[in-house]
Amino acid sequence: MSTGDIPSMTAYPELPDGLVSGSRLERALKAGKFAITAELNPPDSSDPEDVYRAAQPLSEVTDAINATDASGANCHMSSIGISAFLSQAGYEAVYQISCRDRNRIAIQGDVLGAAALGVRNVLCLTGDDVGAGDQPGAKPVFDLDSLSLLRTLRTMRDDGVFLSGRKISKPPRLFLGAAENPCVDPLVWRPDRLAKKIAAGAEFIQTNYIFDLPRFRAFMDRVRDLGLDEKVFLLAGVGPLASARAARWMRSNVPGIHIPDQVINRIENAKDQALEGQIICTELIEEIRDIPGLSGVHVMAYRREHLVSQIIKDSGLLERRSRGAQLAAPNVS
Repeated sequence: MSTGDIPSMTAYPELPDGLVSGSRLERALKAGKFAITAELNPPDSSDPEDVYRAAQPLSEVTDAINATDASGANCHMSSIGISAFLSQAGYEAVYQISCRDRNRIAIQGDVLGAAALGVRNVLCLTGDDVGAGDQPGAKPVFDLDSLSLLRTLRTMRDDGVFLSGRKISKPPRLFLGAAENPCVDPLVWRPDRLAKKIAAGAEFIQTNYIFDLPRFRAFMDRVRDLGLDEKVFLLAGVGPLASARAARWMRSNVPGIHIPDQVINRIENAKDQALEGQIICTELIEEIRDIPGLSGVHVMAYRREHLVSQIIKDSGLLERRSRGAQLAAPNVS
């Protein structure tokens, strides 16, 4: 078979001015749309149908679906595999990369492969320590961290070279993202950390779970004071708590999670704890969407993707997709 007979999965047409990847997520955010993203938690399976079953309810209400990369240092189907399945099925994928498990050589090669498979969005993460997972004897890598990974991918995209300086014949087109923990100590340092990620190349930010609105509002106040909301698209992370017990476990065992006592007490005193956690998540979205400087929400419901659609619909977000003229899109082109 000649190369002319091989179907092209990914075309490289010229992009309009202001777009770096042409992804649907980038287009939505730069058009001023209040974006909705969600996490697809990878299956412990090699069956693509398990991915599609989880993706289907998310696709009904989201602009993009995150493929998590061994979150919590636990092994599941790879994020690059899930991203490829999502892209091939016509979904918009956000390919998460953790620096914990691969060195810079492997990561750069994986990124080229992902781009060739149609992936256009990447979330750069340092990654949880292996001690947090179910195989604590694994050897961590951490050759890069989230900041140096952002700089690496920006170099590959914008300069068309590997870190070695060797030329890339067809650079990957990527919309670069990073994560932030706005509600955990040291609180005063968080906006400065965000500024460093933006300087390294982050074009969108998805935060960790937010359950403490006063803390998050204070974070956003400082973000606006620094003008960071004009330089990056910020998506606030939310999710339903399954029970008071699960909330306490998350607070004690998951890095970057802050859950106030009053939230846990409200769930514990509810007749249906899972439903109350879902209601709290909906209420948080309703309040968060009106905070100036935000560009969207990122919904995380571990192994409960079916809840995301209902939460989004109950929040009224689908009826309020435009950010409005008073909230101009950040100048991140």
